[in-house]
Amino acid sequence: VGNYEDSAAGIAKVEADLGPIDIVVANAGITRDAPFHKMTPQQWQEVIDTNLTGVFNTVHPIWPGMRERKFGRVVVISSINGQKGQFAQVNYAATKAGDLGIVKSLAQEGARAGITANAICPGYIATEMVMAVPEKVRESIIGQIPAGRLGEPEEIARCVAFLASDESGFINGSTISANGAQFFV
Repeated sequence: VGNYEDSAAGIAKVEADLGPIDIVVANAGITRDAPFHKMTPQQWQEVIDTNLTGVFNTVHPIWPGMRERKFGRVVVISSINGQKGQFAQVNYAATKAGDLGIVKSLAQEGARAGITANAICPGYIATEMVMAVPEKVRESIIGQIPAGRLGEPEEIARCVAFLASDESGFINGSTISANGAQFFV
């Protein structure tokens, strides 16, 4: 998703095979963690290209069709760390906060065309990315979650399904925080 032409080509293939895209979930995300004073320009750029520019590259090619059809659902997966920041994740937190700005702006631009744009900010979820963290660090993270556990991917998927549904048509520019009560906005 970090390359516009590659994303547009992939989207064109999907549309050729399945028809117009009315619902898009921008879910790509990587980390290249380092304290800011040790972060390299490459670590910064790789995360920006995937987590922030990737949202543009995923949504922009399908936006005109949504406007034409007067319907669309855009769901962007941000992060708790885009809401509160995180040590050694200046790049990641910046991209995930930027994703929230994209959502709020798209919501305003798309509302009259029947398009909604919303975000989900998961807390720490039992994904490959989180499970790759050393066990001792994971235990420390879980100790900070009032629910006492990591979230499950299916819990985030249910939020996505709701925001993609017709029932969510008046919810636009919103952020669902799914984090086990770890952080409130």
